[in-house]
Amino acid sequence: MSEMYDTDLTIKEQFEAVIKTEDKLAIKEFLNHQNISDVADLVYEFPDYESSIIAGMSVHRAASVFKILEITTQKSIIQDLPPNTVASLLNELPADDRTDFLEELPSNAVRELIKLLDPQERRVTLSLLGYPENSIGRLMTPDYVYVYPDNTIEEVFATIRKYGKDSETINVIYVINKKGELLDDLRIHEFILNPPEKKVSELMDDRFIALHPEDDQETVSEVFKMNNRVALPVVSGSNKLLGIVTIDDILWVAEEEFTEDMQKMGGTAALEEPYIEIPLFRLYKKRIIWLIILFFGELITISAMQQFQDEIAKVVILATFIPLIISSGGNSGSQASTLIIQAMALGEVTIADWWRIMRREILSGFMLGITLCTLGVTIIYTWHLLSPQTFGLHYMSIGLTVGCSLLGIVMWGSLMGSMLPLLLKRLGADPAASSTPFVATLVDVTGLIIYFSVAYLFLSGSLL
Repeated sequence: MSEMYDTDLTIKEQFEAVIKTEDKLAIKEFLNHQNISDVADLVYEFPDYESSIIAGMSVHRAASVFKILEITTQKSIIQDLPPNTVASLLNELPADDRTDFLEELPSNAVRELIKLLDPQERRVTLSLLGYPENSIGRLMTPDYVYVYPDNTIEEVFATIRKYGKDSETINVIYVINKKGELLDDLRIHEFILNPPEKKVSELMDDRFIALHPEDDQETVSEVFKMNNRVALPVVSGSNKLLGIVTIDDILWVAEEEFTEDMQKMGGTAALEEPYIEIPLFRLYKKRIIWLIILFFGELITISAMQQFQDEIAKVVILATFIPLIISSGGNSGSQASTLIIQAMALGEVTIADWWRIMRREILSGFMLGITLCTLGVTIIYTWHLLSPQTFGLHYMSIGLTVGCSLLGIVMWGSLMGSMLPLLLKRLGADPAASSTPFVATLVDVTGLIIYFSVAYLFLSGSLL
């Protein structure tokens, strides 16, 4: 036993030492003395022992570890645990975390697991599962502390001592009437800083913010941020208090949405599972759709180039600048798209701001384009001084063609990259679907048209 608590050993080494003893009491004592996050790390470090680790802990700590694990690990553990241990674990999980886990399982598995729940927990879980996917109803928990207006502060603290240990948070106490309607929510410090004989009704200001179970999970994070809350009540249409949603659940949602948006912006469907654990064929299906779409998009680019093949044959030097021209437009479009999608996610801009965004991106694109234009003309001019035969007598016309094309394409890319997310949002689609590869492909096609149109303007009558 002394070896496993040797401070010179890492937690991993200590666990390896105690697991060799095969002493269940020693293993349980060791696991119950570790931080929850450290035990979760052990689950990932020792996948062969993942179910043994959960089963070897006190059920309360096991539930605390289980709820922070990846869904694939949770599924694996549940499959290996005996039914009585699964029942204890699921009954101990907070209702919102249990619902979050069950909604990831096939319906037949959910039916079997729900049978293991206590009657009260079963009713709560079925109620939460009845709300639409991605709604606040799926996240709310019925574990909260409520009091009545005629309670004294002394009675409030008695209620907290009696029911607070089963609550998700005691930072906020909810005031309801005999019908179960929400009247107010009060911070705990308001009770602490007032005399015990004072009544709850004397503290109430009837100002509270409440959510509805059908509200979208993604949009609620803004409500938490703007109102600086750690928990918010969820009420029915008739103002009955149904449960609460806590900030930790909203942070999980925000992380999942951020990950999903990043994957979409990279040109793939949302994976919904850790990359390293998703089956290879499913990963293929997630990626191939966008690749096919972009493949056909690039075919349009080829078609556009064929329309200008006579011009390319006359002035071969124009072809050498095509990658530079279209990549500059694609890059500026990708930048604008990423900035606008992020601003929309943070609530900094809305569809109503489209005109302000357009003006900013036109000016921004002009400034960026002028910079690249000047750089392009300078490089071609310097190149001509070092190697006059490369561009010949018309080097300045070629330089102006490339420079002005860069100006036009960068402005166009910035405009398209900023407007596409707003357009998709207006149509009810996910703005992240205007991924950077999609914007780049669109700008590729239009960029060629701009490039050769500018070439006609500057080279017609000389090289064309």
